[in-house]
Amino acid sequence: MDIGHQQASSREKLTVFDLTVNLLPVTMLPAFFMLILKIGLTGGIGSGKSVVAEIFKQLGVPILNADQLAKEIMQKDASVKQKLIEAFGIDAYSNDLPNKDFIAKIVFNNPFQLSVLNSIVHPATIAASIEWASKQNAPYVIKEAALFFESGSAKGLDGIIGVNAPNALRIQRVMHRDAISREQVIARMNHQIDESLKMKLCDWVINNDEQELLIPQVIQLHEKLLNLALGKSSLKI
Repeated sequence: MDIGHQQASSREKLTVFDLTVNLLPVTMLPAFFMLILKIGLTGGIGSGKSVVAEIFKQLGVPILNADQLAKEIMQKDASVKQKLIEAFGIDAYSNDLPNKDFIAKIVFNNPFQLSVLNSIVHPATIAASIEWASKQNAPYVIKEAALFFESGSAKGLDGIIGVNAPNALRIQRVMHRDAISREQVIARMNHQIDESLKMKLCDWVINNDEQELLIPQVIQLHEKLLNLALGKSSLKI
């Protein structure tokens, strides 16, 4: 993962010492006292939510990438595969793998077709994520996804963390990461809800603007979530 250019300064390199100092590892907490929380992690394209997820992972928090899970379900779930072929045609799969370019062209500027795709993939993804969470041994787990609010897949979560960054910085990051034009980045951003609105819908917000240090924000929130799982405070902090 390219943390250096996109998200964090050199003084924020992930080290075991930095991330665990004065913190009890989550796997050492008494499980019989814990209410396992299901927390969402989201942010617009280029916000850096995957970097934040990596920091939580270094702290011992189980992380599920819902977007990756959805891709695996589209590839391996026979029922989902059949429904996608029925909805979009036989070309939805190529060599027994999802034809991402073909499907993307159909749904990118067609809200109805996008809703059809979501109605097929998201229920299976939500069911799989619930099963995954039930198997974890931790005070809380994190489900990372780009489109919780747009897709309605926030159902069942106890709270959502938003990762926020200025639009100009997000555009710069994605242009560098994906080697695409400014116009292409903006077109992608236009298919997500307004970032300021998304952050208002979140329970907690982490700023990833390359001005405020990222790791201390994550550690502070991690401690709050541990307290929540131990029943020491209310959900809204």
